[in-house]
Amino acid sequence: MHSVYNILLLIYLFLVRVASVFNKKACAWIDGRKGWKENLAEKVTGLHGREIIWFHCASLGEFEQGRPLIEELRQNKPGCSIILSFFSPSGYTVRKNYQHADAVVYLPLDTPANARFWLETVKPAMAFFIKYEYWFNFLKELKLRRIPVVFASAVFRKEQLFFQWYGSWFRSQLENISWFYVQNESSGQILQSLGFDNVTISGDTRFDRVSATVENATSFPIVEQFCGNCQVVSGGSTWEEDEALLFPFIRANKGKLKFILATHDVSQSRIRSLETSLGVPFIRYSALNMENAGSADVLIIDTVGILSQLYRYARLAFIGGAFGSGLHNILEAVAFGVPVFFGPKHERFWEAAALIKAGGAYSVSRYEEFSDRALRLLSDEAEYNRTSKICSDFVQSNRGATSIILNGMKDVLSAAGKNIENT
Repeated sequence: MHSVYNILLLIYLFLVRVASVFNKKACAWIDGRKGWKENLAEKVTGLHGREIIWFHCASLGEFEQGRPLIEELRQNKPGCSIILSFFSPSGYTVRKNYQHADAVVYLPLDTPANARFWLETVKPAMAFFIKYEYWFNFLKELKLRRIPVVFASAVFRKEQLFFQWYGSWFRSQLENISWFYVQNESSGQILQSLGFDNVTISGDTRFDRVSATVENATSFPIVEQFCGNCQVVSGGSTWEEDEALLFPFIRANKGKLKFILATHDVSQSRIRSLETSLGVPFIRYSALNMENAGSADVLIIDTVGILSQLYRYARLAFIGGAFGSGLHNILEAVAFGVPVFFGPKHERFWEAAALIKAGGAYSVSRYEEFSDRALRLLSDEAEYNRTSKICSDFVQSNRGATSIILNGMKDVLSAAGKNIENT
C-alpha cells in the first residue's frame, strides 16, 4: 500500500502540473516549489545551534489555528527557533513574512526522498501538524528519527478513510504520531476505540485565536464612516450559493442596512462578478475614502487579512461555504458577539452544531427563512442581546487549548528522550 500511496502522489503532481497551465493557484503551487531545496537550506542557515520547532499548516485557516501555539511558544521559549511550512499558496502568500517565525517555506510533495532531505536539513526537535495534513512519508521519517510529532486541534470522524474497512494501512500510519490533541470528545473516543491512548481532549486553539483578535481589535475609521449609524450585516467568505440568499436580502433592505461583503475568492474576475450581480450601490475597500464612504450600501472587501477584524462592525453575519464543501470559520464573528447564519451542510463542524443548540447560530436553506430570522433579530433588541451574549459566552467557555497543548510538550518530549531549551 505504501507503493500505491507514492504512485498516487506522483499522479497528483502530474495533474497539478497540467492544471498549472490554466489555473493560477496550481501555477503558484508549482512555482513556489521551484528550487525548494536551496531555498530551505538558505532559510535555516543560522538557525542550527538552537532547538528548532517545526509547525506545518495546510493553508491560512490552519495557520490561524496554529498561530496561538506559535506566538505563545515564541514568548515562553525564546531559546527556540520556529520554522513554518504551508502546503497551499493561499497560506504561504499571505503569511510568508510572518514575524513570529524564523523561516516560512513551502512544504514539498510528500515523497520519501523529499522527507529525508527536509528533515536532514531542518533537524527539528519537534513537529506540530495542525488539524489535518497527514503526510505519511514525513510522518514515517519523523518516527524513524525519533522526532516527536504532535497533531494539534485534530478532528476525527467515523467516515474518514482511517476508519473504513479498507483503511487498515492508513490507520497504521497514525502510530507514527507521538500525541493527538483533539478538539472534542467524539474525536478522542474514536481514537481510543482503536487502542490509541496518546490522546488529550484539548479543545480548539481557534477559540484562543479569535479571543486574542477581540482583545487586540483594530479600529478602521474609514469603515466606521461607511457604516454610519446603520446596522451592518456581514457576508464572510461567501460563495455563489450563499449569495443566492444574501443578495436578495441586500436588495430588499437597500437604504435600510449596510453590508460588508467578503467573498471567499478575491480575484478581480470574482469581484467584478459580484459588482454586476448586486443591484445596489457598492464600493470596493481599495477605493474607499472619507469622502465616498457614505455613498454605498455595500462595502466589498477586495483584499485578504482583515475580515476577522471587520466583524466588530457587524450586527449579524452570514458565513459562507455550508451550501458546498465546507463551512468557513464562524468563530471570528461569534467572538465579537455576532450571531451567525450559514447553509445546511455543517455536519463536519462541531462548533456550528453546538452553537445552533445553544441558540447563537442559525442554519438556513431558503431566503425566506434567512430573511425572517435576521429581521426579527435586528428589530428585537432584547432578543438580539440575549443571542449575542450566547455567542460571546460560547467562545469564552471554550478557551484554553493552547495552554493545554504547550503544557503537555514537556511530557511528549520526555517520552521521546528529548529536551528543549527553556522548557
